[in-house]
Amino acid sequence: MAGSDGVSALLKESGDRAARRLSFGGLELAVDALGGLWVESERALIVSDLHLEKGSSFARRGSLIPPYDTSATLATLTAMIARWSPRRVIALGDSFHDVGGAARLSARDLSALSALQAGRDWLWIAGNHDPSPPPGLSGDAAAETVLGAVALRHEPSLRDARPQIAGHLHPCVVVRGGARGVRRRCFAMDGRSLVMPALGAYSGGLDLFHHAFRGLFDHASLIAHVMGDGGLFSFPAAALRR
Repeated sequence: MAGSDGVSALLKESGDRAARRLSFGGLELAVDALGGLWVESERALIVSDLHLEKGSSFARRGSLIPPYDTSATLATLTAMIARWSPRRVIALGDSFHDVGGAARLSARDLSALSALQAGRDWLWIAGNHDPSPPPGLSGDAAAETVLGAVALRHEPSLRDARPQIAGHLHPCVVVRGGARGVRRRCFAMDGRSLVMPALGAYSGGLDLFHHAFRGLFDHASLIAHVMGDGGLFSFPAAALRR
């Protein structure tokens, strides 16, 4: 590969079309290339860090950015719900960028989100940005939950020995080709922890080798499932370390 164009081609051509099947903590999962996890046995779709209304939150503080992030994020969520037709959706925290985010939803986005919730169970896991459930929206709320033997929470734990699926850290990697590379969101997992990418259109990413991940993974077995152009591509940590 001669440069970033070559890396982009690799990510585009080598990835699965829609999802990759794998086992984690006794659960059979499908890692969706759009940024979610599908648990067939539970008919459950897991998503994390939607950060809805981040644009309007920034605007209130004087940073004027295009106010289209919520619509874009809901469009991605809509596509995954159409693909899997879940009975249950579990949102792993930071679903809204701040506690007032739900009240700032436009009529159009509120209607779109309400339509996604209709006829299915919806669980809002508390995040650091949204510690309380969004007012005016349906669904249950919890600090965390479990599927089988796997704990589902917002912030990954270094103390709980159970397998865990979490968000919060927004993992991403730089896939290098020659002296350059492309930065992509990823699912990061070893045998105990699976940290999901942020789904939010305006959510940034934290490099997988940042010190915030220290102690969370066994790097000998750490895999990054990278969200490429239209698919996923998996890299062992050793192939990504800089």
